[in-house]
Amino acid sequence: MPSRKLKEFLDSEGIKYVKITHSPAYTAQEIAASAHIKGKEFAKTIIVFVDGTMSMAVLPAHLTVDFDYFRKSIAAKRIELAAESEFKDNFPDCEIGAMPPFGNLYGLKVYVDQSLSKNEDISFNAGLHCEIFKLSFKDFEKLVEPEIVKLS
Repeated sequence: MPSRKLKEFLDSEGIKYVKITHSPAYTAQEIAASAHIKGKEFAKTIIVFVDGTMSMAVLPAHLTVDFDYFRKSIAAKRIELAAESEFKDNFPDCEIGAMPPFGNLYGLKVYVDQSLSKNEDISFNAGLHCEIFKLSFKDFEKLVEPEIVKLS
């Protein structure tokens, strides 16, 4: 079952989404390939600390975060990658590494790479390593209210 919190939230907001089930995969590129989605259209969620505050960085599967550029683009003093042990308890309804980019459901600020905002849709892990959701980027943006920046 996908993240119950995410599903209930989308349903309560009347958001249309597609659920895609695929064979278990653990990297964003593997998931995109397994679900037949282009890497630039599949969003991976990375947990970071921005000046000591846990946040989400969301970018296309085929890209990596340029932490120096990210830090400068949001005028932060320090950005660090979070260890799984530091965030796993924040997502009790998700498998580790399969967190959806809905920081608003978990009390986290969300930074989204600007290249994702150019896509009509966004696809992402839905809490499991074998299930993704796909919805319009406009709906995602309306619900999450991310800060759109250049992350890579």
